[in-house]
Amino acid sequence: MSITSFAPAKVNLYLHVTGKRADGYHLLDSLAVFPAVGDEVTVEAADALTLSLGGPFGAALQSEPDNLLLKAARALAPGRGARLSLEKNLPVASGIGGGSADAAACLRALSALWEIKIADLPGIALQLGADVPVCLRSSPARMQGIGEILAPAPRLPEFGMVLVNPGVAVPTPSVFKARTGAFSPAPALPAMWPNAAAMAADLRLCGNDLQAVAISIQPVIGDVLTALAALPGALLARMSGSGATCFALFNTAAEAEAATTALAARSGWWCWGGGLYQPPQTGL
Repeated sequence: MSITSFAPAKVNLYLHVTGKRADGYHLLDSLAVFPAVGDEVTVEAADALTLSLGGPFGAALQSEPDNLLLKAARALAPGRGARLSLEKNLPVASGIGGGSADAAACLRALSALWEIKIADLPGIALQLGADVPVCLRSSPARMQGIGEILAPAPRLPEFGMVLVNPGVAVPTPSVFKARTGAFSPAPALPAMWPNAAAMAADLRLCGNDLQAVAISIQPVIGDVLTALAALPGALLARMSGSGATCFALFNTAAEAEAATTALAARSGWWCWGGGLYQPPQTGL
């Protein structure tokens, strides 16, 4: 028996750092969405627990001593075996939740393979990382706390998105360590946006509090944002998460796809354009 689970990228449309806990973890407020691009995790029954890596970015994970997928499998059912395969299509350490999405996809697939109740997954997901619970659902959500407090997102209009990664890694701990300055308030969001232009207008009043720090560490991020903002039809250009992946919003997925083709041809960067992922109804 073989089960494959899609692990879509997670994009932070805004990211405010609202405070800091006594244990050093930063408190966040963010609106997360999931574009229809990502990795694939396949699981098969086996006596021992193993992991194979493939895809354009699989080699970047070969040196990891203990991949998050293996941690997810052991957290779900210690001592059980399975063959895990990861098709790594997303850049590594890129601010779009790739590792967390992979762990979440692994939990979904193994819960089906091992017939474990879905109700048990959110608690296990949180043990693996603050981003894993939102990736478990893979649907738009407002994230607060350290990322573990999830609330429904505003009703989103149709829109398209271009993602660009310039091929540099930005370790999240380094960005948070270098961040200085005041904390930001959590913005008031409407119940819905009537169209992409209205959504982009409200998001422009927000920001990504890690963007300036990430640019100071990897200045090419600034070049990516300039290139995205200059694309015809771009409504908003911003960095996602702790970088280095950036995004631009468009009125439609078709506009985003067209813009991606032109940008990829001249930049040599990793680029993707399209719409949002539509997750199956799983009860999570």
